[in-house]
Amino acid sequence: MANHKSAEKRARQTERRTAVNTARRSRVRGSVKKVEEAIAAGDKTAAQAALRAAQPEIQRGAIKRIVTKNAAARRVSRLAARIKAMA
Repeated sequence: MANHKSAEKRARQTERRTAVNTARRSRVRGSVKKVEEAIAAGDKTAAQAALRAAQPEIQRGAIKRIVTKNAAARRVSRLAARIKAMA
């Protein structure tokens, strides 16, 4: 338990920041999931549209340090490669 005014403030800030980060991480995961579902369904145009919507979310996650910059780039790259490989 926080004993100092500054420690209490840090606890409040951490609580708020955790809630924001959880929401951001959820948005990134949800957008990636939509792309993967479109790929699994075999719908190339829907997958491309989903990737166009997901890419800014993933990059925003990297900027806000939800995922690392390289992990975000790798995710986008792999999704794009999977879409490109579709017949």
